[in-house]
Amino acid sequence: MSKVVNSWPCCSGCVRLACFMPVGLNFVTQLFWVCEIWGIDIMELPLYTAIINPAWKPSTMKWHLITMATCLLASCPVKGDEWRWEYEEGLSYYSEEALRKVYPEKTRPVSFKHPTFWCSDMSPSSSIPTSVELVKAADIKVIAALGDSLTTAIGANATTVLGIPIEFRHVSWSIGGHGTFQDVITLARLFIYIDLDCAILGVADLLRLFNPSVVGPAPCKTVHGTPAPVNETGFNLAITGHNTFVNYVLFFLPSNLPEQTRHLIDTLKINEDVNFDEDWKLLTILIGMNDICDYCKDKTLFSVENFIHYMSMSLEMLMNEVPRMIVNVVQILAMEGLREVQKPTLGCLLQRSFCSCLVKPASGSADLKELIEVNLQFQSALEQLLNTDHFFKSDFAVVLQPFLKHTDPPRLSNGKIDLSFFTPDCFHFTMKGHEELAKGLWNNMNLGLILNATPSVSASTDYTQDHPYIYTKPKAVKAGSQPGMPVSTGLHTTMFTLAFVLLWWATNMTYF
Repeated sequence: MSKVVNSWPCCSGCVRLACFMPVGLNFVTQLFWVCEIWGIDIMELPLYTAIINPAWKPSTMKWHLITMATCLLASCPVKGDEWRWEYEEGLSYYSEEALRKVYPEKTRPVSFKHPTFWCSDMSPSSSIPTSVELVKAADIKVIAALGDSLTTAIGANATTVLGIPIEFRHVSWSIGGHGTFQDVITLARLFIYIDLDCAILGVADLLRLFNPSVVGPAPCKTVHGTPAPVNETGFNLAITGHNTFVNYVLFFLPSNLPEQTRHLIDTLKINEDVNFDEDWKLLTILIGMNDICDYCKDKTLFSVENFIHYMSMSLEMLMNEVPRMIVNVVQILAMEGLREVQKPTLGCLLQRSFCSCLVKPASGSADLKELIEVNLQFQSALEQLLNTDHFFKSDFAVVLQPFLKHTDPPRLSNGKIDLSFFTPDCFHFTMKGHEELAKGLWNNMNLGLILNATPSVSASTDYTQDHPYIYTKPKAVKAGSQPGMPVSTGLHTTMFTLAFVLLWWATNMTYF
């Protein structure tokens, strides 16, 4: 968010934070509070000018109408912009000693190197493929990712809880561009053509060994809540804390997965390094866990129906607008196991802030049983949506990658959770965890296997020499099947109507 705000979209950021401000404040004080959180200069807001300048009284009413329309119609997000609030609220339970405690096992020594690896056949197709079923790893020219904190890699190399807000995008499992394969295993570093001579690991060398000019890997780390340009994020356009659903029904206000999707499409179209029509592109999406984490807060908003509706909306946008793209939609985690990720320190208190609906219910309680069932319903609905040919055509395919479906937390030989895979907040993944996710995805994509992405993910030689292509055909196409039906639009229609009535009134009034 820029500190210089002269436009409505920026002001809308203040409006949506207003949904979480402390109660009992007058309107002007509330405005100061919101803009302080955002780091915005309140003197540059048109609404503030209208309040303090009598000559702007008609404009005052216009802004009030617009604000009222926004706050009435916006389902105030429980995630997204509130992530930092949850983080800071969680830190309030920490002592100074706990805040300073260092967990050296969470990071990796600079001297660490993976063994070198090389494939004998790393060549692309003799000509650019025209069929999505004949795309080799070496044919991919652009890589991208959408999602939440698991894709921004928040806290992935943090050694204290104070380092959690740092997004280590450059080591993210699906798109990290740091160093080489020897430094860190990510999908961008694993993209290798598998044949009889180089199926040693099931996860092989880095994409840049095939195509040094591949576009999109994230080169840098970022800080949550701080604007970052594409030259820092790459095409990792995931946002920490995002849910699947649309936050706002007004077309010019931000949403979550659909907004990320629109941002990606627009970015690909204007990027000078991307041949939008000719380049084959690979996109990985993992999102939905925050919906489950917040399910108990609003069971309608975070319903399975909404999850499927907005996932489908995003995929339709991609299919209709982006040529030559393969989309990995990674099945969401089986999340119950995260309750076991505990240790006798205060670090795990942040778990209760980030995923209270999962962590707080007592074992065996009705609330926990309901959440576990909802988790299964999310997975089942996603399978029903994507195991069809609806999102499959000659130059486009959406593939459900199921390797996380039955994931169990990694364990030591004594059966205890291996905490080296988890950040100091006991909720997100370290670099070590990200590497295992990358391996699981790689195996699914190139070997067509259904694997558990735990530390037990191993090398596989279950491949065929006559299929050197990324698997893109839907795995369970059913004749006449259709994707999941979207959530009822009746309420949305009413909300849109009311919103535009208020906005029309605000923009057409001459005096009040």
